[in-house]
Amino acid sequence: MNDFKVDYHIHTTASDGKARPTEIVKQAKDLDYDIIAITDHDNVDGMQEAMIAAEALEIRVVPGVEIAVETDEGIGLHMLGYYIDIHSEQLRSFLRDLIERRKNYNNQLFRTLQNMGYDISESDVRPGKNNFIGKPQIAGALLRKGYITDERQAYGPEFLRSPQCQKIPSPKPAAADAIRVIKEAGGTAVLAHPIQTRGIGRPGSEEFFANIDKIIKQLKIQGLGGLECYHPDQNAEESGRFVELAEKYHLHITRGSDFHGSDLAEADETAEYR
Repeated sequence: MNDFKVDYHIHTTASDGKARPTEIVKQAKDLDYDIIAITDHDNVDGMQEAMIAAEALEIRVVPGVEIAVETDEGIGLHMLGYYIDIHSEQLRSFLRDLIERRKNYNNQLFRTLQNMGYDISESDVRPGKNNFIGKPQIAGALLRKGYITDERQAYGPEFLRSPQCQKIPSPKPAAADAIRVIKEAGGTAVLAHPIQTRGIGRPGSEEFFANIDKIIKQLKIQGLGGLECYHPDQNAEESGRFVELAEKYHLHITRGSDFHGSDLAEADETAEYR
């Protein structure tokens, strides 16, 4: 069997990454990757640039996307779509709707933070490419305004995970709808970093794995095609458990670094050869 160096979960400036698609492709080529996937949040706007660079550099780039979703029970998940037709009108319409949902969510989030005493608005945020604004951009604004000394603090109970912010209705679509749209665009839907699933028990516990098993079973019925078994947040034992679940439900096994930075070498140690 041939060996391949792969990373199926990379973000660029098209969403909340720090490197442009062309830069990511160039770095992947320099690091001897065989296959990478660009999986920006809620859009495929960076894919054309990435594919042009990939053709010039003779490296394989899988067109992808990452969509934050919810199960029927309200459990938050992230769904990756691979090998999608980036020109699919059904997909693009779905993603445009997600962008509007995110805008409405952000507006409510800014008002909530202001009511909590933090003088922050959209004008304080430095958007990513295509004016993308997500929690990392808001965290950066909080840092620049002096409310925090480390961007990680923004995700604490005094800020973005405060009871007030948590009450804002989620902009997330149903998992089944995201899977359907990905499949209609010719792609394969893969559950991202399952260890990050909240509200189903302590991550890695037996309770957690019993509940994630049920979720994966339901997603499989809805058309799920794969499971991200290898991710930096999942240790070797947890990855092994996810491989067992993938085999149980006949799902593709994927690996990704979930890279958001500027230097892909930082994620190189997570690459897989197979």
